[in-house]
Amino acid sequence: MGTVTDIRIAKRTGFCYGVREAIDKAKEASAAGKATHTLGQVVHNEGVVNDLQSMGIRTVETLDDVDHGAAVVIRAHGVRPEVMDRATARGLEVIDGTCTWVIQEQRELVKLVDEGYTIVLLGTPKHPEVVGLLGFAPDAIVVDEEDDWDRIPHKKKMALISQSTQPPWKFEKLAAFMVGHSHELKIVNTVCPVTIRRQQDTLDAAREVDLMVVVGGRSSANTKELTRLCGIAGTPAIQIESVRDLDDPAAFEGRQIVGVTGGTSTPIEDLHAVARRILEVAGTPAAKARAEQLADAAFAVAATPAGRTTSLPSVSGVS
Repeated sequence: MGTVTDIRIAKRTGFCYGVREAIDKAKEASAAGKATHTLGQVVHNEGVVNDLQSMGIRTVETLDDVDHGAAVVIRAHGVRPEVMDRATARGLEVIDGTCTWVIQEQRELVKLVDEGYTIVLLGTPKHPEVVGLLGFAPDAIVVDEEDDWDRIPHKKKMALISQSTQPPWKFEKLAAFMVGHSHELKIVNTVCPVTIRRQQDTLDAAREVDLMVVVGGRSSANTKELTRLCGIAGTPAIQIESVRDLDDPAAFEGRQIVGVTGGTSTPIEDLHAVARRILEVAGTPAAKARAEQLADAAFAVAATPAGRTTSLPSVSGVS
């Protein structure tokens, strides 16, 4: 018999505003009758990609796959400057969905290059955002885990900058490490504030529940960090990619209140489906009977997502 009686949702959930804006721009272009493409998956979420495809929005990996005059949406991660130039030269309509925070990162990198700094970029190699940033500072030294940090040289004039979704604690630790590597060290904190707030909201939720469920891509750095933070709060956590991963009630045995949070690329309706499914799989008889209503109630007290839309059709009880 199930033991879960209630669900709690981290205060701020769903897409971050950068992802949401890029998706909205793709939908608006398609609704206007334009042949619309996204350069790379606009978000690593199968449901969202399928939804866009149903609207006729194609995902392409190269500009060569886009016909002359068609629209191409640059996803929130941004791209190298030469990609934008090539798209324009080919006569494509470029719809720039680059996150405003990433644009600020790009501008900071240009300034650091112009000022002659040796740049260290904290980020995941080959991540789309990092690939795009290197187009503005090709000689930047990319490091990720601490094992990489020994590659950082000793230089008179150095600067540290970060991929937007890196954990704040790692950026702070690397900054302290680099103090002994240069006479002049410039630190530009480009960790996204949405990432920071979501981490705090997840910590707050974790302290009020018996178990946390973290929803997001298995390769998502910000999702993994949310799972790690739950452990720091002393609350056990399971990380899943979607509601399809929830079919075993054993993980919830003995838990009464379960919290749900998600990475910045996880749509809010996926979280709603997970909340409902937890109650259906592991709820008490009374909770199972009211699974939909309890999920709605949990989301009713969560913050309304910032931005123009929620990107996908609203679910009952979700703004």
